[in-house]
Amino acid sequence: MHVTVLGAGTMGHGIAQVSAMAGHTVAMRDVEEAYVDDGLDAIESNLRGGVERDKVTEAELEATLDRLSGTTSLEEALADADLVVEAVPEDVDLKKETLAEVEGLVADDTVIASNTSSLSVTEIVSALSKPERGLGLHFFNPVHIMALVEIVVAEQTADETLRFARDFVADVDRTAVEVDDSPGFASSRLGVALGCEAMRMVQEGVASPPDIDAAMELGYNHPMGPIELGDVVGLDVRLDILEYLREELGERFRPPQVLKRKVRAGKLGRKSGEGFYVWEDGEPVGVSGEVDR
Repeated sequence: MHVTVLGAGTMGHGIAQVSAMAGHTVAMRDVEEAYVDDGLDAIESNLRGGVERDKVTEAELEATLDRLSGTTSLEEALADADLVVEAVPEDVDLKKETLAEVEGLVADDTVIASNTSSLSVTEIVSALSKPERGLGLHFFNPVHIMALVEIVVAEQTADETLRFARDFVADVDRTAVEVDDSPGFASSRLGVALGCEAMRMVQEGVASPPDIDAAMELGYNHPMGPIELGDVVGLDVRLDILEYLREELGERFRPPQVLKRKVRAGKLGRKSGEGFYVWEDGEPVGVSGEVDR
């Protein structure tokens, strides 16, 4: 199968990697050569880390890289595509524009999927003249480690498209959960609800971020606490999802003030070096000195 991934960022290069590791030919496209190069470098780094941990053989590394190509040309990336997965920024208009442009360059039976984490897939695929070929394939970060893919069934999704998606997810050695298109789906809706309440607890002085995280890690066997996870995902991303869910589902998803203040201050979490935690080399090294009230 020929898989095209649009976007070479964190999610895009992860989807490209697991698709290539499963034996598919993969073209990864982004708008600038530097983004493409960064994505390819990240994939090689992930694979070499797997070799060091005896999770990947040298032969598997080389074969995976041989199946991958990167380009800034949309036409080149889409040539002979059986599946297109868009992983462009979380903007519904941008996603709709991307899908409409893609449809004019692929075969009639090409499946077109969105990796959106919360936006309406029904709205996104409405940009297609054949929306029945569209659905959501929501991978999780880091893609090469996380076992879950959320298959989001749009109102227009055909049964044949859904079967194709099930087969693809199984083929890339991931476990699928299927949800009907609804704001936040299952994963983002539940995840941000927990994270939102944890942030309110920090805001109200109930407990510190490390203690709240430890309570969920040790008491509920979560691999990472909700405050730390918010820093890893990006506090700006959390805020965008909450504002969308508040608009769609009501005031129970109102973002806490502490989150708004962090984002306004540019304290976005791991990617900016500080959120609720202070980060160095991708690891939390302390709690932020300021807890906004």
